[in-house]
Amino acid sequence: MRFLSLGADDDIGASSHFLQLDNGTGIVLDAGADPSRDGPASVPDYDQIRRAFSERGGAGNPVDHALVTHAHHDHFGTLPLLVEEFPHAKVHMTPATHQLLEFLLPASARLQKRRQEEGSTEHDPLFSEDDLELQSSLYREQDLRAPFDTGGAQAADPNAEAEFFDAGHILGSAGVLLRFSEDGDERRVFYSSDTNTTAQTIIPGGDYPDEPVDVLVMETTGGADPEAEQTNRALEEERFCAALQRTMQRGGAALVPVFVMGRAQEVLALIDRFKRRGDLDEDVPVYTAGSMRAIADLYDKTRETTPRLNPTFRVFGVDQKKLPYGRDKLRRTLEGPAIHVVSSGMMFGQTLSNRLARDLVGNPDGGIFRVGYAVEDSPARRLTEAAQNGRAVTLHEEAGLQEIQADVERFRLSGHSDRQQLLNLAERLDPAKVVLVHGSDEAKDWMATHLRERLPGAEVLRPAQGEVIEA
Repeated sequence: MRFLSLGADDDIGASSHFLQLDNGTGIVLDAGADPSRDGPASVPDYDQIRRAFSERGGAGNPVDHALVTHAHHDHFGTLPLLVEEFPHAKVHMTPATHQLLEFLLPASARLQKRRQEEGSTEHDPLFSEDDLELQSSLYREQDLRAPFDTGGAQAADPNAEAEFFDAGHILGSAGVLLRFSEDGDERRVFYSSDTNTTAQTIIPGGDYPDEPVDVLVMETTGGADPEAEQTNRALEEERFCAALQRTMQRGGAALVPVFVMGRAQEVLALIDRFKRRGDLDEDVPVYTAGSMRAIADLYDKTRETTPRLNPTFRVFGVDQKKLPYGRDKLRRTLEGPAIHVVSSGMMFGQTLSNRLARDLVGNPDGGIFRVGYAVEDSPARRLTEAAQNGRAVTLHEEAGLQEIQADVERFRLSGHSDRQQLLNLAERLDPAKVVLVHGSDEAKDWMATHLRERLPGAEVLRPAQGEVIEA
């Protein structure tokens, strides 16, 4: 089997990988977009697939199947481009991920078009809503723990299958177990994608294969975060509650920047818990906006059919107010006490979280509370680092350098496993080879060093973008 990394190889960027089985079957794992880049620069290099395929004398269609593990932009955001490039590929995902993509992909197309029209990008949209309508028939739903065929149409031995396992990350998220034959032996490859071995507030911890695998393709998001492994989630939740209490008691507004998928719903569930037990006044308004509200509806509609800690919990059971349009109306919602749970988690560009943060950062009564991962040099990361070091911050060039008067804190409520949990997962799956992906160089360095200690018999590989490795 040959493995080729198509997306970013040195950070949390566009996640996409190509597997070419020895029998000729081609499988793409995820088709993400880099959230920190714009236009074509955000797209994995899908041309590499044809180059790698032709080097082995391949002809015809190099991609037989594409597997989308979950509905985060860095894992699905360029799926329409992959399908356009390889129209014969069958695209597989869980039913919940399919429902989310039916909403999120058209929303992405509209956003790209709007940004071009308003002049905030010089790039044409990567795809349109019309493109999506033409492609939707190619998407196939696969239930968790239900094997499905991934054999190649032109493969010498077409026997290959995949199976989705709950990843414990967000609604619909899955890891992928691939089973196929090479030289008469069955091989087992597990792709963790983004995974969480422990329970969150809504979503339980992940589910994994019971038997060892030959190759483990594993994320390394938490590899460079020593504090995460020392963090107790229950204590972090209580710290978050106390920070909200202090802000509300001052009569201020709290801004919680979130990823619209996953963190948003988990944070709302926590706020609901705090209100129910009397730690927050039930009359404190909670503002949400846009696609977050539609996704809450999908969370609720699938609560009986997807893994949940409490299937009776409804995200829309949490009292929410719709954030109003218009700059002046937005500013008035910051007069507090109030809680704003809005995207984006990294506070990029003209997102709601960035706009509100610019208005709130100089208010000593306010609080800006980060609850998820943020890439280096993102506005969210810059704000956290500036606050820790007593410096001013530039959240957006329009506002320039701003003094930080609001409380700024980070709470570790991640949907990812920490690095010790990842090591434990690798030990459990006992692979002969580990391929490290989806993380910074520092994260991969740490994971590689400690995997070699924990699994001395395993080969640990760190492929760069465009590097073909034999796995």
